[in-house]
Amino acid sequence: MEKRGNVLKKWTGALQVAAVYVGTVIGAGFATGREIVEFFTQYRFWGIISILIVGYLFIFLGTKIMLKAIHIQATSFEQFNVYLFGNILSKIMNAFMMIMLLGVCAVMLSGAEALFTEQLGFSYTIGSIVTISLSLFVMAVGVKGLFAVNTFVVPMLIIFNFILLFNSIRSNEIFTSLLHIPEGLISIKAIISAFSYAAFNLALAQAVLVPIAVEINDKAIVKLGGFIGGSLLTIILFSSHIILSSLPNPILFDIPMAIIVKGAASGIYFIYLLIIYGEIFTSLIGNMYGLERQIHRYVPIGSFWIHGGIIILVYIISRVNYGELLSILYPFFGYVSLIFLFILWMKPLSSNEKSG
Repeated sequence: MEKRGNVLKKWTGALQVAAVYVGTVIGAGFATGREIVEFFTQYRFWGIISILIVGYLFIFLGTKIMLKAIHIQATSFEQFNVYLFGNILSKIMNAFMMIMLLGVCAVMLSGAEALFTEQLGFSYTIGSIVTISLSLFVMAVGVKGLFAVNTFVVPMLIIFNFILLFNSIRSNEIFTSLLHIPEGLISIKAIISAFSYAAFNLALAQAVLVPIAVEINDKAIVKLGGFIGGSLLTIILFSSHIILSSLPNPILFDIPMAIIVKGAASGIYFIYLLIIYGEIFTSLIGNMYGLERQIHRYVPIGSFWIHGGIIILVYIISRVNYGELLSILYPFFGYVSLIFLFILWMKPLSSNEKSG
């Protein structure tokens, strides 16, 4: 009876870790489909190979982050970066993390504007006003209720993803598009894209994976949770890649997933738009709070002024078109994050860290 209880505890904890892992990586760029097009779908067949590489990295290195965090008992990603890079280089990495958070916030706001413009026919200004007003309100009231929305939004996003997948695979043309092998050096670009995508997401995810691993403090649970979470992310990436391959030129759209939903499942179109907006908004607020906490460590002023400064900077950066902004910032962040990926990969796991 006690053994059964331990097994249940292990699986319950592992599923919680997996849910947090998946929820952290599935951001607004993922929900809109633009991020997947940028890193995978534009490479067609080679995108499949890239996703398999990313899946391995998510399982192996995501789990490694958590095992290392437990081993050194890191309470924050700053401490984890000190362990990886040393005292001096870790300060540079932490500063880069702040730049990444600011850039991701700008992409989120630009994505919200694109949704209002491309899908609802409103102006960018209305999208900005609605999103910024809601952001200010939530930051004044608190985010506990908002983060709870993710427990609804992420599962719904996954359910809708599989509904679209079943609609897509009915057509034989989808497989012709999916298995098309582009000419030139696309294969090399696709492989580099896979590593940069994994590096970017793992560098950001460590802010969540490190504290949750230490809080659970059980190697067996985080190993199973890392495997489940990484596997789920691989499956969702692959299904999204298949869905987006049904569009002749998905790179032309800011929110390609919504275009597909509108054509294949118009009955759930507005519900899906609401889910996408919910994912954009929760990502925006979560990153803004993470950025505010970082800035507050170095600049001891009131949160109101920090939030105000962040919103102004985010608004200025987000004047760039959503698709262009994502295609510039995300790959750039990915390439710089390759340093994090390489050093993490090279850090060996001791037998003590592996046990459990």
